[in-house]
Amino acid sequence: MSFTRVSFDSAGIEIAAHLHTPDTPATGPRPALVVGHPGTGVKEQTSGTYAALMAERGFVALAFDAAYQGESGGLPRGLEDPAQRIEDFKAAVSYLTTREEVDAERIGLLGICASGGYSLAATGGDHRVKAVATVCTAEPARQFRFGADGSQDPAVFQALLDAAAQARTRAARGEDPGVLTMFPDTAEEAGALGGEHGIEGWEYYCGPRGYHERSAKFLTWDSVDKMASSDVFRAVPLIGPRPMLQIIGERAVTAWMAIEAHQAGTGPKELHRIPGASHVDLYDKREYIDQAVEKLTDYFTAHLDK
Repeated sequence: MSFTRVSFDSAGIEIAAHLHTPDTPATGPRPALVVGHPGTGVKEQTSGTYAALMAERGFVALAFDAAYQGESGGLPRGLEDPAQRIEDFKAAVSYLTTREEVDAERIGLLGICASGGYSLAATGGDHRVKAVATVCTAEPARQFRFGADGSQDPAVFQALLDAAAQARTRAARGEDPGVLTMFPDTAEEAGALGGEHGIEGWEYYCGPRGYHERSAKFLTWDSVDKMASSDVFRAVPLIGPRPMLQIIGERAVTAWMAIEAHQAGTGPKELHRIPGASHVDLYDKREYIDQAVEKLTDYFTAHLDK
């Protein structure tokens, strides 16, 4: 399966992407998907895996690096701006409409982890998107405010806001504001902070399981206060009557976010659980990814039909 390196504009920022195309001959323009990566991830990791597998099944699939991250442009590096992340998806749709191999009337979004929340918001505001699906939905603002499992002490986020405010003051004085490091030094420390979910995240991003040099694993401090006022799930009711599918691991501690989004849906909606899988299992373990891709193929084939 081949891909082509491409780029497109998103609010003045150059976005780097891989365009995965099927190897089989086509009788005309194909249905297409925009595939977004997890938070601090890059297109060479899980989103690229899903894009390649969906291309094998007949879809043109565009996996991109979010603005300020990976090979995409934008300063400061590591900024997580929810509004820009949503704009990136819409800009990717715009790019796909210019490709001759793509049927502009058959474009869907596929968001993984953090991009799950952003893809739902982008779909709510962009009627060119005919169907949206997510894998292990996460909404970064909620995760920062309430923790991965939804039970975080509110004082934790208040402390992060204190640190973000101090960083803004340092920047205003010409000093280095520093960054928010997303992972500790060892898997054991990650486990002490976040249990099994923390260990799996560390193994994927920091260990040989999924490490990539362009996955920054940090955020700028102003990312935190931008998320304080963000709620991308507000757009979920606008998705209907278009369909919404969310795929989650049966053991995922983050499942509460997908459930919340599901409850807000107003059109055809499905919450599909992969038996035995955790949140991070759906990033790279083929025994779980293949089940998700089978479900995604059936879903997008049905809803992106002519």
